[in-house]
Amino acid sequence: MEGQHSYRIKELNIESFPKGQISEAWLHIINNGIGEPVRIPIIIAKGKEDGPVLGLNAALHGNELNGIPVIQKLINDLNLDELRGTIVGVLVANVPGLLLEQRAFNDGVDLNRISPGKRDGTQSELYVYRLFERIVKKFDYLIDLHTASFGRVNTYYIRADMSDKMSSRMARLQNPEIILNHTPIGITLRGRAAIHGIKTITIELRDPHLFQRDVINDSLTGVRNILYDLKMLPGEILCPADDITLCESSYWLYTDEGGILNVFPQLGQQLKKGDKIAAVKTIFGKTVKEYFCPEDGVVIGKSVNPINQSGSRILHLGINTKKIPCITAQELDHQ
Repeated sequence: MEGQHSYRIKELNIESFPKGQISEAWLHIINNGIGEPVRIPIIIAKGKEDGPVLGLNAALHGNELNGIPVIQKLINDLNLDELRGTIVGVLVANVPGLLLEQRAFNDGVDLNRISPGKRDGTQSELYVYRLFERIVKKFDYLIDLHTASFGRVNTYYIRADMSDKMSSRMARLQNPEIILNHTPIGITLRGRAAIHGIKTITIELRDPHLFQRDVINDSLTGVRNILYDLKMLPGEILCPADDITLCESSYWLYTDEGGILNVFPQLGQQLKKGDKIAAVKTIFGKTVKEYFCPEDGVVIGKSVNPINQSGSRILHLGINTKKIPCITAQELDHQ
């Protein structure tokens, strides 16, 4: 990385970082139980010209790792002389969770379900409050990088409010397999960002606890497309996908019998009403329940954990689907 400098900070003040340089920052967000600082690693690439601030946020769930190398490679490959504006990469949003190799914060709470947090709240509420106020609030655009949770796998898909013109465009520029039209709710980081006027999407980068090079590279193509579209970098927008499956809504299907679970459909598979999707067996191998698709849809994600207590997830079904193009040449001509 050219022009690299290191800082220790308590708040992200983008104006304070030098133009034409890449800076590493450790942002002191809380203290741990013996009074030592817990710091969030942030990388700031600032162009020589003023422009938008694009934030990328990884590992808000501590076991969702694919977003980390997306940020690293994006910054490593930058030509700072060409960058207009600022790219901010939050490499690990949930530091305690990552160190414990778990999804939740170290008090057991899901950080993506308690925004905006509280200035005088619990451990996790205070952490989320400061994460948003000290970092995320400074962005014009946000890409929130996630994966499936433990025991589940995902397609490469996007959550975006497709009624918002810019969020819709950001989603389609990613060339994903699936876009889920999902109005963000305020308890999520994406939802809180949207309330503050930050244009935002969530990218689901397949599976937890791993670095998966194929989806990392696919996502990098999409993130660069957004940078080109925002005129933050010069470059040609690539749209390798023939089309994208847009789901107007989705829901999870659950078991009502415990036992050994086998989920049959593949990720991204189109299902018809009545298709057999899963079976539960006793520990002795006897089938006790079969499950069938309640309506036409597409498999967004599914369970791969065979140990299934009653009420466990089967698969994430996207419904009311249609095919849409990524970004057409005509749209690019009129950007």
